[in-house]
Amino acid sequence: MEAGAELVALCDTNGGMLPHQVSDIVADVMDATGARLGIHCHNDTGCSVANTIAAIRAGATHFQGTVNGYGERTGNADLLSVIGNLQLKEGREVLAPSRLAEATRIAHQISEVTNVPPYSRQPYVGASAFAHKAGLHASAIKVDPDLYQHIDPQAVGNDMRMLVSGMAGRASIELKARELGFDLSGQADLLSRIVKRVKDLEAQGWTFEAADASFDLLLRDELGSRPSYFRVESWRVITDHTYAKGDPVSEATIKLWAGGERVVVTAEGNGPVDSLDRAIRQALSDAYPELAKIELIDFRVRLFDAAHGTDATTRVLMEHCDGVTSWETVGVAPNIVEASWVSLTDGITYGLMRRGVEVR
Repeated sequence: MEAGAELVALCDTNGGMLPHQVSDIVADVMDATGARLGIHCHNDTGCSVANTIAAIRAGATHFQGTVNGYGERTGNADLLSVIGNLQLKEGREVLAPSRLAEATRIAHQISEVTNVPPYSRQPYVGASAFAHKAGLHASAIKVDPDLYQHIDPQAVGNDMRMLVSGMAGRASIELKARELGFDLSGQADLLSRIVKRVKDLEAQGWTFEAADASFDLLLRDELGSRPSYFRVESWRVITDHTYAKGDPVSEATIKLWAGGERVVVTAEGNGPVDSLDRAIRQALSDAYPELAKIELIDFRVRLFDAAHGTDATTRVLMEHCDGVTSWETVGVAPNIVEASWVSLTDGITYGLMRRGVEVR
């Protein structure tokens, strides 16, 4: 400072400090020097955001961090959490409210640029930051959202989400349906039927927490409004590995009805799911050329009862995209190909439906 520096940033570079220690150190240095101080925290104790806030409360007027907390080892202080806490909890206007409302979009955009999947449980901006699952929570949310939400999600550009699971009650289902555009208020019998179906499916390994599209189709099925774009007669997948010819090749054959015609298609792919995807697209291309805009962009497999090893029930989650938005579907079956088929066909059905395609 004596040589002309405008600010001295104290650096907890090994991330080992706790909030009360940071607060004491910042206060001691300010008392001894009168210097303008900044703070740079790492997250090795899980306290980087708390340490940054503690430093600011002790007098620091500058802080460093990264969006989404990216950084060495366990990362740096997440700028979005620090800013959210300062502005929404401490009452310090760090940004104009309209700019703070861009936080969720920025978090996800930077996640795309860095090719690091978004962390759903990230404070303020994560997909689960304002998600509610338990029936008690949902009932309270119907009365007053602030009972289980510490801020209005809109302040950081996020939204409240209702998660549908075996813990769901009628209030959860009603709120989730409303989020998806269905008004089920006053339909007690229908709500009870949907709750029972969800609980039964969850017992078999299904989960709709990350598969809104599948739940949307379930609702439409119960309401009798699910579109039937095609009727499948049969499908078959063969994987052949001739070692002299190199990598294995999968071949899928699908027989279905679409556009008033019976279609039989065989397609090859680099695996059973890829071959099924190629075959059904080819089978539906004449009746539904809009399908060309829809693509599968992510594929995840989980074991429901892992203790059974390769005999376990398989849960498949797929993410689909039409160039504008994306949606997720789930399929569950003892056979991984069957689970994939369910998720794949649900994704195609939902994609055509959301594009406003009529059944032909």
